[in-house]
Amino acid sequence: MYKPNNLRDYLRKAIKDLAQNPDKLHIFIDEGGSRATGTAGLSFEYDYVLNLILTDIGLDLDLVFVPLLAWMRVHQRESFANPENARKAIRFEVDMNSATSLDLSIKLALTERTIVKRHDGGRLEIVHAAEPQLTPPFPDDFWRLYQGETLLAEWDVPKLP
Repeated sequence: MYKPNNLRDYLRKAIKDLAQNPDKLHIFIDEGGSRATGTAGLSFEYDYVLNLILTDIGLDLDLVFVPLLAWMRVHQRESFANPENARKAIRFEVDMNSATSLDLSIKLALTERTIVKRHDGGRLEIVHAAEPQLTPPFPDDFWRLYQGETLLAEWDVPKLP
């Protein structure tokens, strides 16, 4: 699986608090499964719920959700293909620790295709397939998030693996 580590690296770069305190981000995989078809190939798909837990972060959830949505549009595009998928794609819970801090649990419904290619001599090659893109995901390479004139965050735009 590539998505959990890819998302971890991306969020640590995109969210200033996580860049300074990477131990505030915890990742768990829940409700995992894999599906293969009855064909002769060994390729399959993972489906799982990725549970992100951010501990003791500031109160502005936008600083988390804007980069997270950008990542999802590149790495789990079909989540937004219809209203039912979009409703279930991202779920979250918040525990207000104090007037300045909270714990955030985000659950993402993810899938990943694993292509197993056969080569001569019994060699098998695993390729973690990137998500198909209908259009180029984002024209910019770098983003800055503002509220009014205040710069809140800046990060590289998510890329395909």
